[in-house]
Amino acid sequence: MAGRGTGPDFVEALARGLDVLTCFDRDSPTMTLSEVAAAAGLARPTARRLLLTLEELGYVRATGGAFALTPKVLTLGMAYVGALGLWDIARPHLEALVARTGESSSMAQLDGSDIVYVARVSVPKIITLRVEVGTRFPAVQTSQGKVLLAALSPEDLAATLAEASRAGLPPFIGPPFIAHSPERLRDELTEVRARGWALADEELAPGVRSVAVPVRDGTGAVRAAMNVTVHAAETSTDRLLAEHLPLLQRTAGDVSAEWALWQTRPHVELRRAPDGGAATA
Repeated sequence: MAGRGTGPDFVEALARGLDVLTCFDRDSPTMTLSEVAAAAGLARPTARRLLLTLEELGYVRATGGAFALTPKVLTLGMAYVGALGLWDIARPHLEALVARTGESSSMAQLDGSDIVYVARVSVPKIITLRVEVGTRFPAVQTSQGKVLLAALSPEDLAATLAEASRAGLPPFIGPPFIAHSPERLRDELTEVRARGWALADEELAPGVRSVAVPVRDGTGAVRAAMNVTVHAAETSTDRLLAEHLPLLQRTAGDVSAEWALWQTRPHVELRRAPDGGAATA
């Protein structure tokens, strides 16, 4: 993992610390020093120093000779989401949409050639993939990813697709998924851009069908995508597009409008000085 930086200002120590944090996941919530060192590709002394530093900062705790992340790690990702104002704005709209459709709904943003989920309201249904905030999927195999890719310029699209996926998900190549050739993908994204929505019909995993639309900021730029996900055995494509898509489009429009208004707000947060003096911006 470490050692991939090429720029003169690349900080290898910081990269290694982030590598250590990303070693922990749902399958490995607790790891020994040796396991962390192996997973991060680090020498044991280096891994130990990084873990102890992260422990002192409050991001890692030592438990019975092993290490685990603490809830403070959430602040790293939620600071990004909170700064956008997306979750506070989107939550009531997503909840209302889910109440009307009876299906799960999410918001995602593009990160390299992957999408990353930044908000989600789900219903208890059995699907083949577990999705939560922070989950990554290859963009080209998802409805949200197609919406976000369609919004890129040709140059940015080429650069994005050239990046390797970091989702860690084996590609689903069974029926009815057909690999996207560059020409087929370009044609599909042109269609997505023209009609304003994208469909992914069992392209990510069997049984997973979804439709997505863009969420725009105050300048009209596409900054996120919102979807409705259904089980293919329960909901046909026709029903998904006829019943759920109009509700999704209306919801995304409301979120976009409120987000644009939120971005124009005159807002300054005052912080109390450490010595108890006058507050400063």
